[in-house]
Amino acid sequence: MSTNTVSAKEIKRNWHLIDAKNKVLGRLSTDVAKILTGKHKPNFVPYLDMGDNVVVVNAAQVKVTGKKESQKKYVRHSGYPGGLKVEKLSDLRIRKPEEIIIHAVKGMVPKNKLGRQMIKKLHVFGSSQHHFQKQLKEVDGG
Repeated sequence: MSTNTVSAKEIKRNWHLIDAKNKVLGRLSTDVAKILTGKHKPNFVPYLDMGDNVVVVNAAQVKVTGKKESQKKYVRHSGYPGGLKVEKLSDLRIRKPEEIIIHAVKGMVPKNKLGRQMIKKLHVFGSSQHHFQKQLKEVDGG
C-alpha cells in the first residue's frame, strides 16, 4: 500500500470568475481563499500551491454587515515617526475598492512564501470590466 503524492508538474490551474456585487465581504473572502489555496480540490496537500486563479469583479459593490462601513478601520505605518495612516472602510471604498477584498483574502492565506505565491493569483477589479476574458473563455469552453 502506498500513498499517492502530488508533484508540482501535475497541478492543473483553472480560472474562476466571481461577482462580488451584493455579497458579504467575509463570506466572499473565505470562498476566494479556499479556491486560492486549492482546498476545493480532492488531491489537496498543504505544502504545495495547488490553487486556481480567481478574478473578482464589482469589488466596489461588496456589502458589509452591521456598522462596519463607518467603524472598520484599515491601519498602516510608513515606518517613519508620525507615519501612522488610519482609513475608514467607506473612504477606502471610494479611493481603492479592490484593496478591501485583497486585504480580507490576504488575512486568510498562509503567512509565508506559499501564501505570497497564492495571493498573486488573485485579480480584483472595482467594476465589471476586466482583461481576463480570454483565460475565462478557455475554461468555460466558449
